Amino acid sequence: MLENIDGIIFDMDGTLLDSMWIWPSIDDDYLRKYDLEKPEGFHEAMEGMSYAEVAQFFLDTFPQLSQSRQEVMDEWLVMAREKYRTQVAMKEGAHAFICEMRSQGKKIGIATSNARELTEDALEALKIGGLFDVVRTAGEAGAGKPAPDVYLMVAGEMEVSPERCLVFEDVPMGILAGKNAGMRVCAVKDDFSEPQRMRKRELADYYIQDYHDIPNETYEVLP
Repeated sequence: MLENIDGIIFDMDGTLLDSMWIWPSIDDDYLRKYDLEKPEGFHEAMEGMSYAEVAQFFLDTFPQLSQSRQEVMDEWLVMAREKYRTQVAMKEGAHAFICEMRSQGKKIGIATSNARELTEDALEALKIGGLFDVVRTAGEAGAGKPAPDVYLMVAGEMEVSPERCLVFEDVPMGILAGKNAGMRVCAVKDDFSEPQRMRKRELADYYIQDYHDIPNETYEVLP
């Protein structure tokens, strides 16, 4: 998996951090507050979108909302910040894996669809910001996943060519973003995306249960 790899780029939620559980609860609280009915396939439709794109999706889906896109984002930020500051943890084995990769001289980055504020909250709370050479959001790149923009931005700032980057992702749209960037992609098991396991395995180059799989070489090389 790590042959000819100089840069490693992580998606954040569900990949680096055990945090995907936060958003369904926030969505449900928000919809309940405004007496809105969640349509079928609601969460799947938002997969990979940037923070701003999700807010626009809400406004398009629920035209009865009178807020601006910025007001929606600001309200979510208030709802989510305490959770990101106090209730998220790194995925099993992730910290040790990153430290080992840094000791080998590899560049380490984050390419997330989340908001910059929440990303910084989580990294600061876990005291891991110093592990990463570059941290970028899809909003800063100008397009959500599966567009490759945020992965290409991170690789460019790390000064690593895309073909020498390995991406870790937990959902199909993120996996596609890494592949569209010309990078190898390892899918990571996450409870939130467990119903999409087969799709993840179809799209990715590798699949792991957790980061302990990698140094032990027990990860699955997919056909």
